Amino acid sequence: MRDQPMLSRRRLAAATALAPLAAAALVRGARAQGRTEIQFWHAMTSPLGDVVADIVKKFNESQARYTVVPVFKGGYVETLTNAIAAWRAGQAPHIVQMFDVGTGSMIAAGPAIRPVHQLFAEAGINVDVNQYLPGVRGYYSTTDGKLMSMPFNSSTAVMWYNKDAFRTAGLDPEKPPATWAEVRAAAKKIVDTKATPGGMTTSWPTWIQFEQFSAIHDVPYATLANGFGGLGAELRINSALHVRHLTTMAEMAKEGTFKYGGRNNAADPLFPSGECAIGFGSSAGRAAIVRDAKFNWGIAFLPYYQDAVDGPSEAMNMLAGLNPEAMTPDQALVALKQLKAANTAPGPINSVIGGASLWVMTAPNRRPEEYKAAAEFFGFISRPEIDAEWHQRTGYVPITFAGYELSRSQGFYEKNPGADLPIHQLTRGTMTDNSRGFRLGRMVEIRSTIEEEMEKTLQGSQTPQQALDNAVARGNRVLREFERANRG
Repeated sequence: MRDQPMLSRRRLAAATALAPLAAAALVRGARAQGRTEIQFWHAMTSPLGDVVADIVKKFNESQARYTVVPVFKGGYVETLTNAIAAWRAGQAPHIVQMFDVGTGSMIAAGPAIRPVHQLFAEAGINVDVNQYLPGVRGYYSTTDGKLMSMPFNSSTAVMWYNKDAFRTAGLDPEKPPATWAEVRAAAKKIVDTKATPGGMTTSWPTWIQFEQFSAIHDVPYATLANGFGGLGAELRINSALHVRHLTTMAEMAKEGTFKYGGRNNAADPLFPSGECAIGFGSSAGRAAIVRDAKFNWGIAFLPYYQDAVDGPSEAMNMLAGLNPEAMTPDQALVALKQLKAANTAPGPINSVIGGASLWVMTAPNRRPEEYKAAAEFFGFISRPEIDAEWHQRTGYVPITFAGYELSRSQGFYEKNPGADLPIHQLTRGTMTDNSRGFRLGRMVEIRSTIEEEMEKTLQGSQTPQQALDNAVARGNRVLREFERANRG
């Protein structure tokens, strides 16, 4: 996950110690009232975990048949590990929160999961999947549109910037950099004027600087529609554009305008603390920035390479061989209509979601009523008022159109300028096979591989091309191992 706050060992120990007691109390209450009780394992630490607890409490109080028991199980990797071990022991939780990159592995888990579309059908609950934002439902659905898991905490990557530091450096605080050339120039001016100690940093380097980067530039991260087309996908992150981008980051690190904060979300504190004036992170980091930043700040779209998004469109390529002078008026009119229909406006397209979804797990002797409880809970969190509350309190994007419209009608975006920018970025342009998302097995391991090779480049021990060639070769070996284990 890329939006999970850091938790001290002491607080983690306290939370872990108290969770079983709280869960036991809820179970006793549920049994005393004759309710069906189900377990919900999640990876949300405070303050996000507090919102989860509040929403679960509202569900439990909204009806008298079911009780959901939320249990914090550590970070996403720990939650995944614990869930797999529990399923093998026949004691899997009813619902488990799983980060986005675990989607491919969960789908391949077969009998360990109950697909959400099947869950709703068996429970007799009619759910219109079109109520969910396209980028959200697409990530967690099969290629024919069947929902496999329940969208929950969805975020995307954004650029945060320190308006006070921009002003000190002589930059326009109301005009954030839009391209990578502008980011680099701004970071240099910020460092040169000592507006902040560091210019730029990034959390979740692989998610933001490779996955999101590929999507908005409409270039493949992997073949077969980034894995949506089957198990035989191969990485493509050693393209000329990817190498160019890693070269930019390496040069910025050498000149002192890029501060590498580490893997995953290790760099999260560098922006709100005032260490760096430009920070790339999750849109779900908004709550922490509101709480911790002691300066005026803004939010902006992810930057891009101008020439990479302004190249010839498909429609222009299609018409390149035509001679306008040889066309009849009717032929010219047809060509013009083709151009308009192809949406040839240049620019970056949609980013992809991050965060997590909720999966229903199976277990021996699990009763239909327990699955019905999970389905009812999923229906509850899809309600506009619950979706809007989750969005507004956490910084995650609303998962439904109705949740967004309710937030807008309540004046949330007027009171919180920029809070709707992640939604606009997710719905920008026309989604393609390169910007739908990622469905690659063992993607956590692949991310670690990319980070290892990238770090060697930042340390100066290998070139960007060598790093990404190595990452592709190593990552493809992981994909082939996953394919062999899940083929058939």
